[in-house]
Amino acid sequence: MTRGRLLTFFFLLLVFVSAGLLVVNLADTSNGLRPDDRPLVLLGHQVYAKHCASCHGKNLEGQPNWRQRGPDGLLPAPPHDVTGHTWHHPDEQLIRLTKLGPAKVSGGTYRSAMPGYENMLSDEEIIAVLSYIKSRWPASIRARHDDLNRRFAEEKR
Repeated sequence: MTRGRLLTFFFLLLVFVSAGLLVVNLADTSNGLRPDDRPLVLLGHQVYAKHCASCHGKNLEGQPNWRQRGPDGLLPAPPHDVTGHTWHHPDEQLIRLTKLGPAKVSGGTYRSAMPGYENMLSDEEIIAVLSYIKSRWPASIRARHDDLNRRFAEEKR
């Protein structure tokens, strides 16, 4: 084998290995929230305080009358505690909604004041903030959410 071919072989091998690691890393990121990962939850609390609490409330309580559209036609920010519907959605959907924003996820058919955070937060920060939110739910709600994630994963197979 010539030196040029050998270098090409190793370069392609490096590209395929790197791509494989990237896929594994993306799968790990999208596989779910980690509400028991204390350092991650602490990071999530900081991210929540900086980027989310002004709309969703310091204690995850959301805005008043969050089920009724305002004069602008938009729904107020919902709570992320047990009184809201956050825990009714699987991790993958919560991650996409946070990263891309409801308007983009819906293909532009849903108007929302919530932006996508893909240019403001890293994937790990998005996982962290959602992990923080989940860490605040009672054990019974966390268990129901875990079951929802299992069922969602089974449906995708």
